[in-house]
Amino acid sequence: MSGQRRVDHFLFLGTGASAGVPVVGCKCSVCLSKKPKNFRFRPSGILRLAQDNRQLLIDATPDFRSQALQFGIDRLDGLLLTHTHFDHIAGIDDLRIFNAWQKQNIPCLLSRESFDDLQHRYPYFFDETAQSAKFAFTRLDAPMGEIEFCNTKIGYCSYRQARMGVMGFRVGHFAYISDIRHYEASIFSFLKGVQVLVIGALRPDPSPLHLSFDEAIAFSRKVGAQETWLTHLGHFVDHDDAHQLLPAGVRLAYDGLEIACTK
Repeated sequence: MSGQRRVDHFLFLGTGASAGVPVVGCKCSVCLSKKPKNFRFRPSGILRLAQDNRQLLIDATPDFRSQALQFGIDRLDGLLLTHTHFDHIAGIDDLRIFNAWQKQNIPCLLSRESFDDLQHRYPYFFDETAQSAKFAFTRLDAPMGEIEFCNTKIGYCSYRQARMGVMGFRVGHFAYISDIRHYEASIFSFLKGVQVLVIGALRPDPSPLHLSFDEAIAFSRKVGAQETWLTHLGHFVDHDDAHQLLPAGVRLAYDGLEIACTK
């Protein structure tokens, strides 16, 4: 993956699990907390590319409109979809405002499995007369590889979360691997040389659908990442308390955090 357009920054638009934090109706200490870092939109982020000043959105959550307003997202050059669980795509039709401002379809990179699911869930996206978000889809048929997308080389790999396939993405020495539970050993060849890793880890304790903190840390060490950020955090996690328990080089992400990726 050498010689690529570099990723200057990654902005975390959301770092919460599927229900967000606070969870509706929950009275736990984290959900009642007034600490800003314990407020978490559903998980997504913006890749800000150095060359061409491009912005690529990873996933379009149910909170997208609020995320865009809060963090000043006024342009999108492309969308990377990891998978089609509700917490990752339910805000996708809100992207139509960018069709209006930018006068073009939004390029969207996704797996064939996700594309087929979108056709089922959002058939009006494929009706040229419908007043909805419009996309120029690029489907990925291979489980792993690299593609030129939005004038940028994007690496991609696949793994599974229960019955659904999920895509992870890599640009240069940066990788975004969320909602990961079951994976092949080949993923570590794909991630070789990654220096900044964003990885989903629901909570310290084991989970049937996500990595635990310890599992994510072990995964990061096998990758050899210099810097690892945990995302997709549940309401079991108080940011300040959990942060103190993490080893050097591993940190909890939070909404609005913008990190400089290795150049």
